[in-house]
This record gives sequence, structure tokens and C-alpha cells, in this order.
Amino acid sequence: MTSHASFQSASKPLRYSRTAIALHWLVALLMICGFYLGWIMTDIPGFTPTKLKYVSWHKWIGVTVFALAVLRVIWRATHAAPSMPAAMPAWQKAAAHATHGLLYVLMLAIPLTGYFFSSAAGVQVVYLGVLPLPTFIGPDHALKAILRITHIALNYTLLVLVAMHVLAALKHQFIERDGLLARMIPFLK
Repeated sequence: MTSHASFQSASKPLRYSRTAIALHWLVALLMICGFYLGWIMTDIPGFTPTKLKYVSWHKWIGVTVFALAVLRVIWRATHAAPSMPAAMPAWQKAAAHATHGLLYVLMLAIPLTGYFFSSAAGVQVVYLGVLPLPTFIGPDHALKAILRITHIALNYTLLVLVAMHVLAALKHQFIERDGLLARMIPFLK
């Protein structure tokens, strides 16, 4: 069993900062809510009041996730992440870094494709129903179709990566027992 001390180096913290942890879990919760709303709203036929409400909430979540993801990228660029366990194979470290990088890209790309999809559909995004956001793309039926497919494909890619991320974290917690998950969940030891 590897102790938590094996993570620490002279320049890297033992755990993620409180800010990084809060941003991680807040974005995770919002992405789950946004995915769920996206899933159920597309199954509602027509333009019912319920569907329009869900679409609005979905957009607001997307804008919020984008803003928080920008903050996460800035925070991550200015604050060192804890070291990986010394005993972790190099290929697992590389896979973890690649997966995290792709997760960051998707946290930015998915809201952008949704935002541009809405613009291409001729529907302005009004954040929280009060703040009209700028429209960078005019109505464009062909672009709308491409952005819709792209938005959906990126969401399913995110779903797969998040599942891999969660399974890897659980493997480290319950099989490797190396304390890796405690870096992001403060009450774990």
C-alpha cells in the first residue's frame, strides 16, 4: 500500500486546492444536469412549454459550464496539480493526462457548439432569461445541422471519457488503494 506521502514533491501539493475541488464538483454536477436535460428535452415532441423551459435551462447550464471551465483552465494553469503515485506506470500517467486534457477541451467545446447551434437556428441565447448574449452566427440551416450533430457527438464522447475517469478513480480507490481519489475528495484519507 502506498502512503499519501509518496505523492508529495517539493513543488507539488498533496491535494488539489479547495478552489480546484469546488470547481471540479460544481462543473461535474452541472454537466450531469445539462446532459440529463439534453437527453429528456429531445424526446419531447413539438415546442411545448415544458420543452422550451428545459431547453432554456440546458442553455443556461451550458453557458455556466463554459464560464466555470474557463476559470478551471486558468486555475489549473496557475496552480500545480498533485503528483501521481510514484508506483503508477508511465502509460497510466500519460493516459490520465490525455484524458484530463480532453475533458478540458470538451468542457469548452460542448457549450460552444451548443451556443453556435442555437445561433445557427436563429435563436439568441439569453442567459438566465435576462442577459442576451451576442450572436456570432446568423441563421444557417446547413451549419445548424452540422453543429447539432457535432454537439451530440461531443456529448457522447464526454460521457465515455467521464465513465473512464470515474472507473479509473474507483480502481485507484478500491483496487490500488493508493490514495489517489483523496486528492479530489477532501474527507477521504
